[in-house]
Amino acid sequence: MQATAYTYDPSDHSGSVLLDDGTPVPFDGAAFLAGGLRLLRPGQRVRIETEGEAAAPRVTLVTLQTF
Repeated sequence: MQATAYTYDPSDHSGSVLLDDGTPVPFDGAAFLAGGLRLLRPGQRVRIETEGEAAAPRVTLVTLQTF
């Protein structure tokens, strides 16, 4: 699934992304580190993987969108 980086806290690697419908979804440091990233800037397009219910997804991976 694709999203846009919205917030990022480099001290604990947590933040949030915006889904294409504008819904903010938080992620924790484990999801960020699983993607192998070193930094995330607001506005970057990212690929995320989620688990759980569609109404309250939990982000398990954040990485850069590649084509």
